[in-house]
Amino acid sequence: MMSSVKNSPRSWLAFDLNVLGRLKFASVTLPFCGTPALADYLKRLNIRVAANDPLRSASTWLEATVGNSGEHLTSKDLDVVLDDVYVPGYRHDNASLTDWFSETDAWWFDNVKRNITGLGSPAKQAMASSIVFAVGDYAMSFKGDVRELRQPLSKVFRRVAASQPQAFDNGQANRCGNTHAVEFIAENPGELLFLRLPRAHAGTQRAYAGDRAWREEWVRGSNDWSKVEEGFTGKLGGSTDTKSQYLDHVSETLSRATHIRTWGIAHVETGFISTQDIVDVVSDLRRVETIYTKDFSELTGTKAVIITA
Repeated sequence: MMSSVKNSPRSWLAFDLNVLGRLKFASVTLPFCGTPALADYLKRLNIRVAANDPLRSASTWLEATVGNSGEHLTSKDLDVVLDDVYVPGYRHDNASLTDWFSETDAWWFDNVKRNITGLGSPAKQAMASSIVFAVGDYAMSFKGDVRELRQPLSKVFRRVAASQPQAFDNGQANRCGNTHAVEFIAENPGELLFLRLPRAHAGTQRAYAGDRAWREEWVRGSNDWSKVEEGFTGKLGGSTDTKSQYLDHVSETLSRATHIRTWGIAHVETGFISTQDIVDVVSDLRRVETIYTKDFSELTGTKAVIITA
């Protein structure tokens, strides 16, 4: 039976960095990022980073950090983004926002999306979008009676913008992608592949994204996930019915990475796919060097694993 641990994080940054600190590499390929935390940290260590995620929302977040070599949002940019954001129009550009937010909030997100296109560069547009992600998560965290304690979204946007770290220029040709892992790995020959395995699941990509799904719908402008589903069909991260099918996808993905000197495969063990299952797949392609584990079973019912090869 496929295990589902909804409250467990998809990664542990401190554990990842502890293991990666033991490896020698000057460039890294990250096919599944989800968030830019690890990629941005490695970039600040002057490592050349190629970071990717099949979801457009995650890729946008990567562009705001990894792909940004020094641009920042000015006070004038913030004014552009927040101009008349609470003024309702004739109809929503993205009606799916009302599935996630109140009518008033949906107009805010709709208008902000339109205003962001008026910013002067793709990097600024990505930065503003990543701030919107934080504002949306903030808005969704207030339920029921406590909603009256929430601050206006435009004020939250400015506060989040003010707290953003300055974009870092590491002097490297960093890359960001929005494609599937297989294609990205083939096109980016870094010294290290750090493959964070997506968990096995038998549902839709929207269900797998959970509370983060609203970001993808906001970025894409609708709740049509057909192109996303199409991109995952028959590939790692897509819906799988059996353990063998999932492991076949892992094997296919790693077989595209034979040109990369060192592998680090991050796996979250929940009971469905074991560490030994992954080790067996890796061993068919190259020799396993070390298996690092961190047990979080008392807190989350999971164990974090990184296999190097």
